[in-house]
Amino acid sequence: MSQLNTQSAFANPDDFYEQLIEAHRDLSTDQSHAMNAALVLLLSNHIGDPDIISQALSHARAAVQNDGSTSKQDAKP
Repeated sequence: MSQLNTQSAFANPDDFYEQLIEAHRDLSTDQSHAMNAALVLLLSNHIGDPDIISQALSHARAAVQNDGSTSKQDAKP
């Protein structure tokens, strides 16, 4: 089973982040969500490894679920 690499692979991560923000500039919220979905599908197709994609989906979902919006009693130790 392949392992998802969660370490930055960018020489300059800020440049990528700036590109990502610029790509969303002047889009409506719906357009921005649609662009994110299209980007996920394009990059998933490029990766092409279902195990890696599954790990990435789980990792991303956990990151959103653990963004501080859950109460302390809902958090798991």
